[in-house]
Amino acid sequence: MDNKLQAVIFDLDGVLVTTDELHYEAWKKMADREGIPFDKEINNRLRGVSRVASCRIILEKATREYTDEEVEELCTFKNDFYVTLLDGIKPSDALPYARETLKALKDAGIKIAIGSSSKNTKKILTKLGLLEEFDAIADGTDITHSKPDPEVFLCAAKKLGIAPENCAVVEDALAGIEAAKAGGMTAVAISDARRSEIADERIDTLKDLLPIVLG
Repeated sequence: MDNKLQAVIFDLDGVLVTTDELHYEAWKKMADREGIPFDKEINNRLRGVSRVASCRIILEKATREYTDEEVEELCTFKNDFYVTLLDGIKPSDALPYARETLKALKDAGIKIAIGSSSKNTKKILTKLGLLEEFDAIADGTDITHSKPDPEVFLCAAKKLGIAPENCAVVEDALAGIEAAKAGGMTAVAISDARRSEIADERIDTLKDLLPIVLG
């Protein structure tokens, strides 16, 4: 038990809900429109990465250069389609043990926040019925640097009023673990992030977080 922990900051996608397939579908639609090869292997490189940075990774396979304005238009095209796909999300799409873990942490007096690069964070949380559960939300509308920069997690900690060293971060992406460590926080890896060599803790499911935070 790390008894100095006073807050837990959760990444959203891949931790509390999985919208990977929706992102893939939206990026694929954009790539197909542009005649650019795109597959699941490339998609995996986009985990935890900002929209613009993700688009530029996809454009590595393009046969021409794209201007900043064109990149912005591609991002808008992708996001507009992605947002329509989000309308299909429902409360039952929350990942296993998400609601129980959030409740247990709140009941124990632990502050909880979201730290996500997504600008659709509040829409997703609303669809899941979780928007009101968090003490603070830091998302893509609050930041200028995406993970592995720690900005979004530091922003969440500031909104909570908790020092970074008293916060744990739950992440499923390697870039997110790097961001948590760069911010001086306890990095808890789940899913793909368990491969990280710098994570402080590794968990199989969200319920495994409770012994780490509560003892």
